[in-house]
Amino acid sequence: MFLLNVKASYDSAHFLRNYHGKCEKLHGHHYVVEAGLAFEEVGEGGMAFDFTEAKRHLRAIADHLDHENINDLPPFTELEPSAENQARWIFEQMRERLGPDGEQLAYVRVWETPNQWAQYSPRPMW
Repeated sequence: MFLLNVKASYDSAHFLRNYHGKCEKLHGHHYVVEAGLAFEEVGEGGMAFDFTEAKRHLRAIADHLDHENINDLPPFTELEPSAENQARWIFEQMRERLGPDGEQLAYVRVWETPNQWAQYSPRPMW
């Protein structure tokens, strides 16, 4: 199994509506988002997938969130903009952008800080 990983980042604000503590107030993060794609084999040229294409898609998604209040963006006008929900939403956006190769998307991980992250995968990873 080959696992490819690409990263992008975005700076955004958010607040949690159903949380009591510091995070219920508007605050910001320098988010780092990773997308992992899994392949059984490499293709011609010795590559499983083109990193440039994967980065282009992830960067476009990150750019949509960059310098925004995430609470103002659908679906987060209704959905809590937690790292967990951002990871799932980014996963869904990435899978759609990848077209048929979207089935190879294994996970999306969203880092809120260098010490904490949330990951979404539609299948168990451990």
